[in-house]
Amino acid sequence: MDSPLKILVTGKRGQVGWELQRTLMPLGRVFAVDRESMNLADSSAIVQTIAHLKPDVIVNAAAYTAVDKAETEQALAMQINGQAVQVLAEEAKKHKALLIHYSTDYVFDGTKSQPYSENDTTAPVNYYGVSKLAGEQAIQTVASDYLILRTSWVYGNRGNNFLLTMLRLMQERETMAIVSDQYGTPTWARFIAETTAHIIKQALQEKAERLFTSGVYHLTATGDTSWHGFAQMILQLAKKNAWQPELKIKTLDKTGTANYPTPAKRPLNSRMATEALCERFSLHLPSWDEALALCMERLHNGD
Repeated sequence: MDSPLKILVTGKRGQVGWELQRTLMPLGRVFAVDRESMNLADSSAIVQTIAHLKPDVIVNAAAYTAVDKAETEQALAMQINGQAVQVLAEEAKKHKALLIHYSTDYVFDGTKSQPYSENDTTAPVNYYGVSKLAGEQAIQTVASDYLILRTSWVYGNRGNNFLLTMLRLMQERETMAIVSDQYGTPTWARFIAETTAHIIKQALQEKAERLFTSGVYHLTATGDTSWHGFAQMILQLAKKNAWQPELKIKTLDKTGTANYPTPAKRPLNSRMATEALCERFSLHLPSWDEALALCMERLHNGD
């Protein structure tokens, strides 16, 4: 009997990393690590862990994601999102492993009027985006077999995200003002993990048949909305299904980005085209609101 496929997942406590541990189980033996067991700020720890495990697939779900803090913690952001990713790419090449890496809509400046394609020029407007782009470029320069999956507006039923923040604030406040001039696609962490499992399975088959090609793809749900629209849908679903009967919120007002200053600038347009991903991997992607409804149902049921 062949030995099982070995999959290394970084960032196991993060939104996507947590979900990956379950969705990748049918593919092989999953080794999930966090900063305690493999600190990405320590290059030697990365090298030693990969040399010990000798994984067939490395899925990098770890990242420095504190967008505003990155403006003042630039060295740390670059260390995790840029330098560590280069080490992962080097080790993946050395051990002939497939590298899956998640990137972000923040590599774009948000000035385009249409959804961004994979071939559009990158021009991040904040340091988080700069550091994530550095990671992409390191992989493209160093790695042999890789897939970079850019995603956006990630939420789920654990961790720090817009959905859980809104549900908490809606229990505490009667009115809120939500930014309505930034547009993107809310994307459920579990959907990202499940789609990744599908992608890995096909990619490994392509590798076995010597048909695999590396590349960058956009992985989000379909459709788009503003942060205000996202909040409205959260409220609508919570009320409709009586998932949050203790909600105090009465009014969700709109506000502009200019009225909500943050240390890091945000792109106004974070929409990304997903046609290339769907064609390559024969995928049907759900609409963002369908996925949100399912996520909130699972959240209510404790799943």
